[in-house]
Amino acid sequence: MSEQTVTSGAGVTPEDVGAPVAPEATVAPEKAEAAEAAVAPEAVVATAAPAPPPLPECAPPLPEAPPVVPVVPVAADAAPKPPRRVLRAVARWTAAALAFGVLGTGTAFGIASLERTDVPGLATEGDGRWDYPELSLPALPAGSPRPFSPGNPAEIHHADLRELLLPAPAGAKPDKKLTGGWISTETFLDAYRKQDRRSVAQLLKDAAPRHIAARGWTMPDGTTSRIYLVRFNSTAFASRMIDDLNVGSSAGTPLARTDTTDLDPAWGSANDIENLSSFVFAEQAPFGAEHVRQAYTLAGDTIALVVHERPGKRETPRIPFQQTLILQNQLLA
Repeated sequence: MSEQTVTSGAGVTPEDVGAPVAPEATVAPEKAEAAEAAVAPEAVVATAAPAPPPLPECAPPLPEAPPVVPVVPVAADAAPKPPRRVLRAVARWTAAALAFGVLGTGTAFGIASLERTDVPGLATEGDGRWDYPELSLPALPAGSPRPFSPGNPAEIHHADLRELLLPAPAGAKPDKKLTGGWISTETFLDAYRKQDRRSVAQLLKDAAPRHIAARGWTMPDGTTSRIYLVRFNSTAFASRMIDDLNVGSSAGTPLARTDTTDLDPAWGSANDIENLSSFVFAEQAPFGAEHVRQAYTLAGDTIALVVHERPGKRETPRIPFQQTLILQNQLLA
């Protein structure tokens, strides 16, 4: 019987070893001779195994036979392995699909990260918006709520009115009279036609506003912007001032250098801001030496008057006017 050797393997534990192998049986000499006689010489020669070489006296004992590893039968109907050519073709197509996927993702990310004007075929001209600085709400006195917060039912603006004025955009030339500070009633009355200033002055006297602040500037294209903020003692006085100026379905008391002014159809409800009421108007053709756009906003105890005008026969740009009005309303809200 030939002897087996076990190659030492890492990670073999006692649990991995199978049932012990039974020792070989001992045969009596007489029976062995009888068995040899019964076997043909040719069979003995054919089946006899060569005797192992003698082991040296100092040789270590032979290791036991390795554990028997059970063979898992394979189902008869198991699908045969695909040929290697098919596997190589599948691998090539998979690699190509991955390469195109990575390329497409990179291209989409590159386009998404570009500005619209940087993408050929998608470049569009600017819509004329002005470059305003980043806006932030002014600090409030200690313990004072925002005008439309739950703790302020009177809708009072406690912040400094001058700090609620929209700053001038980039490239603007400041107005020397409307610098962003306090202005007198007479300066505010300059916004209206001469024949109407006396009546407006009387309305202001009756309503007794607390403060009036204003800022103005002129852009390189000649468009002049003026913003007036008038704060009253209560929301009731501010609302009554709007009514007394007949502002609503019409522009009310005409402003200086205006002729026929009607509601601006380009202003939609989507531009309105919660808690504020805006009345937006534009001078209709034919207009005089200037084209004027104007808007009143009622914001609690404060009224805002925003005016854009440009000399000549061209209309005052609509986009920057709406932009100015929306930003100013956000500061008041």
